[in-house]
Amino acid sequence: MFGRIGSLAHGDVTKLSVEKLTRSFRDQHGRPLPILEGIDLYAGENEFVAIVGPSGCGKSTLFNIVAGLLLPDSGHVYMNGKDIKGTPGSVAYMMQKDLLLDWRTILENVTLGPELSGEPRPSFRNRARDLMRRFGLEGFESFYPSALSGGMRQRAALLRTVLCDKRVLLLDEPFGALDALTRAAMHVWLLDIWQDFRRTVLFITHDPEEAVFLSDRIYVLTSRPARVKGIVAVSLPRPRGHEIIGTLEFAQLKRRVLDLVWEEEARSLRSGPSECSGDMGDD
Repeated sequence: MFGRIGSLAHGDVTKLSVEKLTRSFRDQHGRPLPILEGIDLYAGENEFVAIVGPSGCGKSTLFNIVAGLLLPDSGHVYMNGKDIKGTPGSVAYMMQKDLLLDWRTILENVTLGPELSGEPRPSFRNRARDLMRRFGLEGFESFYPSALSGGMRQRAALLRTVLCDKRVLLLDEPFGALDALTRAAMHVWLLDIWQDFRRTVLFITHDPEEAVFLSDRIYVLTSRPARVKGIVAVSLPRPRGHEIIGTLEFAQLKRRVLDLVWEEEARSLRSGPSECSGDMGDD
């Protein structure tokens, strides 16, 4: 079990660690299909850690295990030294789609977590209203999701995640469906929010530039079965604005990640598709 590990960006205490994690599914013929194989990773207190890998390599499966929604075949997930494997509710989890409920207003959507946990209604509604402006949603409390743009829906989904009041946030490719300009604006906004609320973040992305811009450290996974192929430390200064993208150091870091990803994408294409069950739901 990890207590202190290596050199962390925001102190030397490990907040979350994954050790020797493995997981398999069954293909349509009932044969084992390995998805994760011996995954090790860690995130320090208030660190922003990105996870990059080829499509279908098992990134979302990894998050489902960390969130306690799926049990691994073997391995452990530790938070503050305690094994949270198979324990839902230990982290806050924002999935790829915003999953806003069409029949609930924005205020009712963002307060769903504390409502389900039994927190007094006046308390969580007041907290949510106080944060609406910070999340760019002031004036839209009584609107329904269909009236919001894609970027606003993602901000509402992130506010719902933050209001769950967990110290670790799992963000599974939250900006993948947005256009390039909106996504770039969301990157700066997300870093501002992260600086304000000081959470440990694990962030899945297919975009090496997004990973470098946002994170303190990047784990690059192999194609399925996923292993950690490489770890790229990002020592760019914070706070970060878009001007940093034009620097030589940024370009070099992006190239390191791209080289690792391209090698795996090529290997995945050479090996061809694998048959698998239809309910893996992995990216």
